[in-house]
Amino acid sequence: MSAKAPITQDVLTLPRQPAEGKANLVGLTRDQMRQALIDCGTPEKQARMRTGQIWQWIYQWGVRDFSAMTNLAKGYRALLDQHFTIAIPDMVSRQVSLDGTRKYLVRIAGGHEVEVVYIPEEDRGTLCVSSQVGCTLTCTFCHTGTQKLVRNLTAAEIVGQIMMARDDLGEWPVPGQPKDETRLLSNIVLMGMGEPLYNFENVRDAMKIAMDPEGISLSRRRITLSTSGVVPEIARTAEEIGCQLAVSFHATTDEVRNVLVPINKRWNIDTLLQALAAYPKVSNSERITFEYVMLDGVNDSDEDARRLIGLIREHGIPAKINLIPFNEWPGAPYKRSSNNRIRAFADIIYKAGYASPIRTPRGEDIMAACGQLKSATERARKSRRQIEADAGL
Repeated sequence: MSAKAPITQDVLTLPRQPAEGKANLVGLTRDQMRQALIDCGTPEKQARMRTGQIWQWIYQWGVRDFSAMTNLAKGYRALLDQHFTIAIPDMVSRQVSLDGTRKYLVRIAGGHEVEVVYIPEEDRGTLCVSSQVGCTLTCTFCHTGTQKLVRNLTAAEIVGQIMMARDDLGEWPVPGQPKDETRLLSNIVLMGMGEPLYNFENVRDAMKIAMDPEGISLSRRRITLSTSGVVPEIARTAEEIGCQLAVSFHATTDEVRNVLVPINKRWNIDTLLQALAAYPKVSNSERITFEYVMLDGVNDSDEDARRLIGLIREHGIPAKINLIPFNEWPGAPYKRSSNNRIRAFADIIYKAGYASPIRTPRGEDIMAACGQLKSATERARKSRRQIEADAGL
């Protein structure tokens, strides 16, 4: 593709309003779906079997029309259609970066919007999922943090992002045809808008649905939840989800982390590291990923690298460190560390025996890179001057 190739954007449909009075089956746990079927007249003895059948139609085959569920009697399909809907968030727009990254603007109930990013790579395809509209954390290097929290997403809206992306990628198998085991969407990262552990129950239920072997069937090792350090919920994540864990670390002293990641004022570095040390033992995760954004002159010195190694070793945490070149946005109060500085930092970590990959920025031309997500309506609402004022410039 030419370096001057245009960015494409497809404006799609306006939101579909669920039929009034109908409950959405998407996002319900198996137990919740079973109870909903019983409540609408399904004989209790049949409810578990019916739940399994409907579950497969929705999550294995991607079917949204009850009339297409051909292993159910016509009368029962009509009953389902009378009481339920199968609804996912609406894609408002899709932008495609020069590197193939796709950024979706997604509209949810109430007219709110979130952004979702799909990153294709040679050996995987990763979907970056949002868990909240906006964010409460106000991390000073993150564009999303300049958008105030509106509300948590429901389990339906979270798992619906996965279903929407599979729609766009044309990845649902066709009943009766050989199943293609090649996954375009093979990994989930909860690294989009919001702090997942401030919306724990909905995130947990959505990820349980994504991991269910009779549906989307993603391994828990292919799901990574990223937290800024909500310590009380880290143990719950190990016990109730068991996915891989990443932590937005970004600093090696409380003084600096208090500024970059203000939640550190509530749960400081030592408290956070104690919680992280216990995580792999409970969840059977291989190691914790430390995310570390590289900010010029702020947290990128050789001393910072050595201090980071010392902290991880002191707490006995199996770890890898992802170094993230800062993705700038209009009015950002920081600059990206130089390539030489980032490589020197990575070399110190690598020589200490830890993996230290430098993340290649993806989708920067469409503001889809790490830390750049912000709903389009909110972005348009703020002028550059307002953004700079919020950043304290």
